[in-house]
Amino acid sequence: MLKQSMNNKIEHSGIVDSVEGRNVKVRILQTSACGACKVAAHCNASEAREKIVDVVSSDASRYQPGQQVVVCASPSVAARALLLAFGIPFLILVFSLVFLTTLGVEEGYSALLSLAMLCPYYLLLWLLRKSISRKVSFYIE
Repeated sequence: MLKQSMNNKIEHSGIVDSVEGRNVKVRILQTSACGACKVAAHCNASEAREKIVDVVSSDASRYQPGQQVVVCASPSVAARALLLAFGIPFLILVFSLVFLTTLGVEEGYSALLSLAMLCPYYLLLWLLRKSISRKVSFYIE
């Protein structure tokens, strides 16, 4: 369950899936805003997905598979992740769509080309994933 604590950090309860060296894989249940609602099971709007989060910990040997833990991230880390995952791609889409339509490219082609502009962006994210993972990381409380 996601919650924001009093000291401004974002927390997820999870279960340790595996421990490999300094890397701890934690399984968290990511829920939508209404996922904790009592009638969520009967509602199509509620959504819950299981995610595996990699946490690098200097004392990873403390954790065993099946152990319950709390995975935390600061609001700035969450904001950076949202910017990389949604903000920048949105701007690429909007600006490329506006640019291509002002050049006189047909709307359908403009839309397809704008979507294609995301491929190099996501390829760049993939290439820089190790660098990004140092800046966008979780820790176990």
